[in-house]
Amino acid sequence: MAAIGDILIHNSVYEDAQIGNGQYNFSKMFEKVKPFLQSADITIANSESIIGGQDIGLSSYPQFNSPYEVGDVLKEVGVDVVTMANNHTLDRGEKAIINATNYWNKLGITYVGAATSQEEAEIVKTMTVNNITFSFLGYTYGTNGLVTPEGKEYLVNYINEEKLIEDINKAKSISDVVILNLHYGNEYARMFNEYQEHIAQLASDNGVGIVIGHHPHVLQPAKWYTGVNGNKTFVIHSLGNFISAQDELYRQIGAIMQLSVTKTITHDHQGKQTISIEISNPTLLPTYVNFTNWRNYNIIPMYQLDNNVLNNYQTIYDEIKVHMSQFVPEMQYVESISSMKNNQVSITPSYY
Repeated sequence: MAAIGDILIHNSVYEDAQIGNGQYNFSKMFEKVKPFLQSADITIANSESIIGGQDIGLSSYPQFNSPYEVGDVLKEVGVDVVTMANNHTLDRGEKAIINATNYWNKLGITYVGAATSQEEAEIVKTMTVNNITFSFLGYTYGTNGLVTPEGKEYLVNYINEEKLIEDINKAKSISDVVILNLHYGNEYARMFNEYQEHIAQLASDNGVGIVIGHHPHVLQPAKWYTGVNGNKTFVIHSLGNFISAQDELYRQIGAIMQLSVTKTITHDHQGKQTISIEISNPTLLPTYVNFTNWRNYNIIPMYQLDNNVLNNYQTIYDEIKVHMSQFVPEMQYVESISSMKNNQVSITPSYY
């Protein structure tokens, strides 16, 4: 499985993608990373700016609304799951959430962290790949002071420890691997904080397999956590911005995080079946958002950069690798498409 960070569509990004009156095409921006994204069986992204669509008016910071075509390019490059729970979920109200969820459904992309009814909010979304069933959950620390309309608290999932444990247990009962998306941490901080560690440990203690963090807009290191039952949880505390118009160095650096998940079924002499799950091979492809004068946005694998695009890029790239693997020394770094798996299999989404 693979995961990417914030899809944060500032106005200069969607203006750069405009191809006609009210029409947009973001494909060119993703060309260089498309092969890497498509190489995974399941790819997850953070839909930070909601795709509420053109009919309610596009908007940028501080209250975002993005074109539907953002969804189109994510589908095109192989994204299977988006997390919608973040501090911008309520930016344009219930209508934007309904529009976005309708469009994700139309594209066949599973979304988590937001819902359009209480009944839907209680559903745990799953996918089965190679006989391994994954469940997906998503939560945010807050929504910039905006509150859900009374009686419609289901519109966005907030981090509530009691509810989180309840949902994890529900997800565990119907899947082999729980993948938890969390919108938390301090913006622009390159190191995770105590609260992030607390929630990551809580997730591990309750049997989550993988935690994917968002919100800081910069990369934060990965780390293994050990749960109370001896289980291992892989946590990437922040995947940074994958595409945005933020223009300071570390805010232009994101990554594709990839992990291998292996399911082993054994039987004892009495025929009793035991299932074990191994999460392994943490692999990172650091990426860089290049643009000039708020135009020509392009996501480039860092190993493909040169000094014309980013001065002193090799030193910066080397520092990123050291930074990201300081708690996971076995982290591998992708420096060719052949080093990433390339045999996608069929995926079966299910809803419980």
